[in-house]
Amino acid sequence: MKMLATRYFVGLTFLAAAAVAFANPFKSKIISSNDSALEIVVPDEHFMKITNFIQDGGTDRGVVQVFLAGDTPNGGATIVLTATRIDLSTGANAQNAPEINNRVTIAGPAKVRISPVLGARLFITYRKERDAGSGGSGGGGGTPIPVFSATPGVTPSPTFIPLPSPTPTP
Repeated sequence: MKMLATRYFVGLTFLAAAAVAFANPFKSKIISSNDSALEIVVPDEHFMKITNFIQDGGTDRGVVQVFLAGDTPNGGATIVLTATRIDLSTGANAQNAPEINNRVTIAGPAKVRISPVLGARLFITYRKERDAGSGGSGGGGGTPIPVFSATPGVTPSPTFIPLPSPTPTP
């Protein structure tokens, strides 16, 4: 019995370690109307996936605003996502059908800002990850890797196309 318990303990330890090592670090935030604006910095060679952005209450829409780094006109700010309303009993959208929640991916370097909405609660779920393709020859400073194929490529060869020639008439 003691040996069986030890084996189960070792097995559960490995499963717990794998769950911690490979779990996707999703983060969720709630922004109430009296909170300050949420700012998330996405560093260079990283990206941020927003999978859920919903709003409960209020009449104005919550928005995800992105500020790009660099010298661009108007600071490079744009709205990339609006909140999906889950409470349609107030405001101009009182009789509309339920809305569809969209997703967005933001590449760094960028700063993401979500400002609070008067009388509403905003809920966002996101994940920041390192760009997996940044180490190749696409300007990431890595060493290019040659790719060889066992299948030869197609080589064009000249072909003869017979043209009809006029036949003499007697």
